[in-house]
Amino acid sequence: MYADLQDKIAVVTGAATGIGSAIARRFGQEKMAVVVNYHRQAEAAQKVVDQIEASGGRAVAVKADISTEAGNQKLLTATQEHFGGLDVWVNNAGLEIKQATHEVSLADWQKVLDVNQTGTFLGARSALQYFRDHQQAGNIINLSSVHEQIPWPTFASYAAAKGAVKLFTQTIAMEYAADQIRVNALGPGAISTPINAEKLADPKQYQQTVAMIPMKRVGKPEEVAAGAAWLASAESSYVTGITLFIDGGMTLYPSFKNGEG
Repeated sequence: MYADLQDKIAVVTGAATGIGSAIARRFGQEKMAVVVNYHRQAEAAQKVVDQIEASGGRAVAVKADISTEAGNQKLLTATQEHFGGLDVWVNNAGLEIKQATHEVSLADWQKVLDVNQTGTFLGARSALQYFRDHQQAGNIINLSSVHEQIPWPTFASYAAAKGAVKLFTQTIAMEYAADQIRVNALGPGAISTPINAEKLADPKQYQQTVAMIPMKRVGKPEEVAAGAAWLASAESSYVTGITLFIDGGMTLYPSFKNGEG
């Protein structure tokens, strides 16, 4: 769809499954070269690589822990070695832990922040350093959530991390705009992915979720990937510092839809 994306080079973290997989596969459809990052699911990551290559793109799977400096450096090095450069970096990897806040251990709190918040910082920093060292324009896309805006009790660490991603995205978008480095975020709502497959398979929980969505359906990973392709493309060349919510209207506070309150 976006001719300017052909032969561009992208890193997608946490790309073995879910939204990350969909973004990587969409980039493949755009004939891009993609580094498919994974941490544990090597077989799933290789399947994504195969799908990208089948659609006309190029790809390589790279195991790396994105919550560490070494992991992000490994991704950047692999990108240059395999494809010779970098144009787009997508900080997608994330996790969540459900628990009443007064019962959350420091280890669990830190685990969520290490991946969702620190991992986003480290990935963005790697991309920024590359773009500046090579004096080139670049594109960073961070995966946030509707919960950068909507409180989410029993998921305090996740909401805190995504709130941080929002202001981090806006801050570095302003800091590097003059360098023609665009930084944006995607804010998915309820999306059908492996992480919530069990919940959505339960009819009662599915209906509870849909009741919070004005469009009355759960989203698809491919719909988030479409947003990533647009943000990566020249079609969004004057867009930086935003969170593009892909949520069926969840952030519109649907409980007020009848003019109540």
